Amino acid sequence: MNTIRVTIKDHLAIITLDRGKSNALNGEMITELNDMLVNIATDQNIAGVIITGKEHFFSAGLDLIELYNYSESEASAFWNLFLAFSATITAFPKPLVAAVNGHSPAGGCVIALACDYRVMAEGKYIIGLNEVPVGIIVPNSIFKLYSFWIGQANATRSLLEGKLFSPEEAFEIGLVDELANPASIVTTAERKIRKYMGMERNTWSQSKLNIRRDLIAATAADQSKDLEAMLKQWWSPSTRSILKTIIDNLQKK
Repeated sequence: MNTIRVTIKDHLAIITLDRGKSNALNGEMITELNDMLVNIATDQNIAGVIITGKEHFFSAGLDLIELYNYSESEASAFWNLFLAFSATITAFPKPLVAAVNGHSPAGGCVIALACDYRVMAEGKYIIGLNEVPVGIIVPNSIFKLYSFWIGQANATRSLLEGKLFSPEEAFEIGLVDELANPASIVTTAERKIRKYMGMERNTWSQSKLNIRRDLIAATAADQSKDLEAMLKQWWSPSTRSILKTIIDNLQKK
């Protein structure tokens, strides 16, 4: 694996996102994450998963620099891959906790939203869905995931303005469940997931899947119309201009 690291500790898998400085998501990383979760889902020796990042980034979201240069067929394949991964992680049957160790906008936030519990590091970090100001249309399935945790009204307002939350704001609105010192964030996440793992496995899993029934249906549904609208906007001159400005700024850093 080139973009993630996995360690096993007493039936707990800790997946560390490990791609470049900011853990920007590309096709390879999403494929590796998806395959790992599919494998763990049926591995009787693993009872739970923590996902975390490194240094000051959980994940900066999609790798816009790479995506910008995709052909139409490559862009379509990537977005199909991302939506399929969203379905996989949403329907993951075992306890899944995010140790959000740093910045987590956009795609990074989606990963955290799909988890059962989110511990976020204290500090000058951000989390949220900021796709709209970037010119990217958010699929309805992702909006449902957002509103599942923070409510329809808050999700609507936050999505349409591309709101990015500080850890304290995210905790207040229910986007994250707990704040922790960055040095102890994985330990804090482990303390929580061990409680889940200590319960009767099948009862816990079926309860989770029952609670998420509508979410699982939304992420697994045919999203071709949403994807068509998203891709049309992706290739529009206005969105390409916004993306080019963002990329130029990123490359100057």
